[in-house]
Amino acid sequence: MRDDTRRRVWFRGTLLVVLLIVGLVVRNQVKVYWNRQEAAAMALNRQALFDLLQPIAMPNCQLERFGESHDGGYLLCANLLGAVQAGYSYGISGYDKWGCDVSTKLTVKLHQYDCFNTEEPKCPAGDTVFHAECIGPTTKSEEGRVFDTLQNQLAKNGDGDRRVVVKMDVEGAEWDSLLHAPDETLARIDQLAIEFHYTDEERFVKTVRRLKQFFHVAHLHFNNFACDPGLWPFPSWAYEALLVNRRLGVVGPAGRPPRGLHALDAPNNPTGADCQVP
Repeated sequence: MRDDTRRRVWFRGTLLVVLLIVGLVVRNQVKVYWNRQEAAAMALNRQALFDLLQPIAMPNCQLERFGESHDGGYLLCANLLGAVQAGYSYGISGYDKWGCDVSTKLTVKLHQYDCFNTEEPKCPAGDTVFHAECIGPTTKSEEGRVFDTLQNQLAKNGDGDRRVVVKMDVEGAEWDSLLHAPDETLARIDQLAIEFHYTDEERFVKTVRRLKQFFHVAHLHFNNFACDPGLWPFPSWAYEALLVNRRLGVVGPAGRPPRGLHALDAPNNPTGADCQVP
């Protein structure tokens, strides 16, 4: 092979190597850029969601704990439950003192829903009905489990036009289930005690914005089973909120929201470190 031919082959080979290296560097830089953009968007979503969930002062709400002493217990405005005609408890896992307390204290029928753990909780003094079914944004069957919408479940139980109190702990299914619920269904809920899961998606912000068209945020508590210092400003990726229908809650003086833990709050994990917002 002549020298000029060797030089051309060497040059082409070197050029290909250089172009490959440049391509890899550019691809890596593009990936870094989009990762940063995604991280920035997630941080913005977290901040917006955190701001939306800050409780307001509600002087006409007398908080009372319903349910377990730790995980499974939720605060409700006990004095604003007088018009409730039925209760709904979503996410049972074989126990439901919250539902039993609501049924016995308010003397109403309480419907319990869970399609993952179908063990029926006991409530000798109350009127509870267990449904081996889950809540979702649409009606469907998946791997032998039945899912239906909040609207349909209320209607099937004869509660489509009645005022209800709802507890929901469904490991992330709450977002789409509530986002797609009709306005008239949300308007029927006097109080919604809910554990939200996760923090970063835009649809979470959209869901809470929609809920706040119907509800005031009366209370917020962070689940210390899910503490994560990397989710600032959230201290935990699971957090319990009490939402009170706007036609019931009276808003207190502006600029004076409740701060810190309520006396009735308790860590979900009694043996673990807590992680509430200071």
